[in-house]
Amino acid sequence: MKRELIQKNEVLKLTFEFSVLIIQYCEQLESLRKYDLARQLFKSGTSIGANAKEAQNAESKADFIHKFKIAAKEADETEYWLMLCAEFKHLPETETLFNKLDSINKIITKIIASSKNSKSSNVVIS
Repeated sequence: MKRELIQKNEVLKLTFEFSVLIIQYCEQLESLRKYDLARQLFKSGTSIGANAKEAQNAESKADFIHKFKIAAKEADETEYWLMLCAEFKHLPETETLFNKLDSINKIITKIIASSKNSKSSNVVIS
């Protein structure tokens, strides 16, 4: 089962769980009629995991690194949208999402750095 593969890979597990939380948060934003904000956050927040998943089938080490760099950019964009949400007291709390995103950022940064420093062409995925 594909879900089992995600559970065995820490970055995929964390980004999948984060995507679920983002979807739930965006549903709350939509119930408050914050459609544009919800759409932007939804796109960037779920794209982090999509790019990490896509990296698992990279064609080369450079492609693998590139996919994770895109995931890092999407994480930065997600942080921006969450910062905006945090500014408005009438919107749902964002602390949990910020904490999860921080953990994801640390792992992605480590994956990119270790992949760049790796001398072999084999890519360690997890």
